Amino acid sequence: MVVILDNASIDTAKKLKPYWDLLEEKGMRFYFLPPYSPELDRIELLWHKMKYEWLPFKTYAPEELELTIDEIGRGFRSKYVLIFC
Repeated sequence: MVVILDNASIDTAKKLKPYWDLLEEKGMRFYFLPPYSPELDRIELLWHKMKYEWLPFKTYAPEELELTIDEIGRGFRSKYVLIFC
């Protein structure tokens, strides 16, 4: 089993080292993304697309922003398409 982690402080805490070692002995492998690598994080790519292409450029009230994001979610894969490659 392979686990990919994003280098969050909770993932790299020294207190977890014994657990990492134990899990690695059991065959689990851990790979950490570089400290800042939005190009490797799919949610960052999705948010970038939403923010700069799918959301009209304007000021939103919190409720309005939530509704607009929900609308994009409902239209995802039909009206809004994102290809990860």
